[in-house]
Amino acid sequence: MAAADPYALVTLVTGPEELLRDRAVMHVVAQVRRADSAAEVQDMSAVGLEPGRVTELASPTLFGEATVIVVRDVGDAADAVADELKGYVASPPPGAALVLVHSGGIKGKSLVDAVRKSEAAVVDCKAVKWESDKVTFVHSEFGRRSITQDAASALVDAVGSDLRELASACSQLVADTEGTVDRALVERYHAGRVEVSGFKVADAAVEGRCEEALRLLRHALATGVDPVPVNAAFASGLRNLARVAGVSRSARPEEVARELGMAPFQVKKARGQLGGWSPDGVAAAITAVAFADEQIKGAGTDPVYALERAIVAIVAARSA
Repeated sequence: MAAADPYALVTLVTGPEELLRDRAVMHVVAQVRRADSAAEVQDMSAVGLEPGRVTELASPTLFGEATVIVVRDVGDAADAVADELKGYVASPPPGAALVLVHSGGIKGKSLVDAVRKSEAAVVDCKAVKWESDKVTFVHSEFGRRSITQDAASALVDAVGSDLRELASACSQLVADTEGTVDRALVERYHAGRVEVSGFKVADAAVEGRCEEALRLLRHALATGVDPVPVNAAFASGLRNLARVAGVSRSARPEEVARELGMAPFQVKKARGQLGGWSPDGVAAAITAVAFADEQIKGAGTDPVYALERAIVAIVAARSA
């Protein structure tokens, strides 16, 4: 090995997004293998791990090959293993790259804090929760390829919140198409799911189009859309209304988007939907959606009826 290893000897990968964690691990492995193509990877869970095992694996090999040691679930590591890892991080041996994978939260906090205070590399895999964050993720997945903003939003609507599914959908479009990906192309690949998604139903309800919302709901459910994300779309649309309503209409959409953690197109859409809504009406609609959520998730016996009642209540609250 060279006197200075061309990769981090210790890397902490932490956060709730599993796909991002896995990618961070693969990135470290690729870095080490660029330096040493014969590098061996040891991938294990901290659960049930024997104390001393990591130190043993980090020992120099007979022919001096590098080793990548991936320890997952470090939040669940036994005290003895956590203590071993703290000692390792304080003085990591050359020729081995240790990757500690933590799913976030307070479990294993003392170990995570010790790693953060060291010279270790840290990769934060924060939750991708907001629709604007998912749209940004879609753009990043396309790399040098181009996808329009509304196409990226349509893809998020069609595929949903699961980051792996979203990444897979992006990969498919990149592999199967050429040039700029627009909304029409996304709709051809995800026919039905984009055309009648939960967000389409929610838009119709929020805008007071009761009959159309009910028709779209029936179509969406018939094409396999689950009731839970449909109701979540209701909640998302109403939350956006409430948030945007509290900001001056003279503020630029880009400024409002940065302040609220939304995409500019979401701000523009919410502003366009605000007509006919009062603060009391929004509150009543949100209450109706919360009740529907309880009914869909077990308190009731008919999720479809719960969604239909929610649509009627949203439209009534708008015109009240």
